[in-house]
Parts: sequence; structure tokens; C-alpha cells
Amino acid sequence: MPELPEVETVRTGLAAHAVGRRIASVQVLHPRAIRRHLPGEDHFVKALAGRTITGTRRRGKYLWLPLDDGDAIIAHLGMSGQFRLVTAASPDESHLRVRFVFEDGDPQLRFIDQRTFGGLSLSDGGAELPSEIVHIARDPIDPLFDDDAFVDSLRRRHIDVKRALLDQTLIAGVGNIYADESLWRAKLHGARQTDELTKPAVRRLLGHVRDVLNEALAAGGTSFDALYVNVNGESGYFDRSLEAYGREGEPCSRCGSPIRRESFMNRSSFSCPKCQPRPRR
Repeated sequence: MPELPEVETVRTGLAAHAVGRRIASVQVLHPRAIRRHLPGEDHFVKALAGRTITGTRRRGKYLWLPLDDGDAIIAHLGMSGQFRLVTAASPDESHLRVRFVFEDGDPQLRFIDQRTFGGLSLSDGGAELPSEIVHIARDPIDPLFDDDAFVDSLRRRHIDVKRALLDQTLIAGVGNIYADESLWRAKLHGARQTDELTKPAVRRLLGHVRDVLNEALAAGGTSFDALYVNVNGESGYFDRSLEAYGREGEPCSRCGSPIRRESFMNRSSFSCPKCQPRPRR
């Protein structure tokens, strides 16, 4: 699933090529793409015609596009959602779900989603912050992120530290890939209990989370396949810098021990058995 660096890369692309443009028409090609818009397809299409996109915003893994009437288009990419900016003459993609045509012509904005886990909706009055996502915490590269509050909140909990990093109400934008990479840098096993960590240890971990996210953002995100690309269809290349995630059996770059894979919440966790010893229960 796209995480903060991938979503921020998409947001940046939309900011450059969609802001200030007036929507001429919207075409919904698959109803699941707007299933979160409860008033339905006709309302979605009619409400957006003639509206101008005035900005691009992000909270964690959510995007929203403020409109000139104070509403906003909310987007979640899910597992495979993509925004692409292409000419009208470009053939329709196999998994094209929603098409935005602008009054100034090309490029169109297309929402493509192979697995249809993502989707779009219209937030009434949501230009500043959609009410649908107020429960999502700020992310650690947000200038208003409160380090002290995060440290205290994490240490009050009694859960696995990796589970805490994936809790979008505690810290937004971190998913499986970047949690594993941050924990590898911090030399912490994901099963360590949060209330057992000292304040300095949590601050060091938060610093590693920030570093990993910023480095991935600079690389355009992580692309393991064609399901994540930016608005121009280009892949990110942070996968070349991964130290733990997806490297089962490969030597740890610090100690040479083979990276292990463990089951975690119906997915996989990757860590070094020597640098990140499993906590004793």
C-alpha cells in the first residue's frame, strides 16, 4: 500500500499540474471508485462540474483537493490507486475508474485502480480539513507534529511498537515498509512493548522514522511493481536503499546475519535476528 512518501509524491505532482484548473466534466467508469461518496454517482459528477481545484493537501496516506466552493475531493489510493495526467488521445488504461476533463484541455486527470481498494469522495466543506479524516494524526514530517505528545502517548500504551507505528491515529503515514526500515535503524524488534521503551529510545526511533520517510520521499517513494507510479507514470527507487523490508535471507548490512521474515497482522515483518533480538516474554 502506498505510504506517506508515495502519497506525498503524488500530491506534489498534482500540485504542479492540476491546481488552478476548472473541471469541465467527470466520468465514473466503476462504481466502487466512489463507493465512499454516499450520495452516489450522479451527485458526484454534477457537484464537480465547473469547480476549480485550488490546492492539494495531505494528511498521512490521504489526499484531498480543495475546491473553489469550499468543498474538497478526498482520495485514498488503497493498494493500487494511481493518479495519472495524460492527453485525451491516450488510450484508456485497463483499470481506469474515474476521468476528470478540464476546461483548458489536456492533460486529463485519471484515477486508475487495479484492485479498487482505493477511492474518491466529495467532502462537504472539507477544503481546510475534511471531517472524514479528522481522526488521522499528523505525520512526523508535518511541521506541527508534536514530538513530546507522541513520545508520551506511545509510552502510555502496552502494545507492540510496530503495531503502534502503524496506528494512524497515533502517527500517520507510516506503513509496513517504513516501519520495518525504521525499526532496523533503531535496532528494535517490532514486538518490543511500547511501555518498556525509555523516552530517549522513543525519540531515537522517531528520528529514524523521519529520516526514512524523508529519504524515501527524495527517492520518489518505493516501487516494487507497476501498481505505484507518480502522476507521470514514473516509479520511485527507494527500494534500492531498503535494509530490511523484502530482504529475507540476505545479509544484514551491519552484522551479516540473514534477514528474517516473520508473520505480522496478516502481512510480513523483516528484521535482523542479531541486531534486533526478539524480546523475551
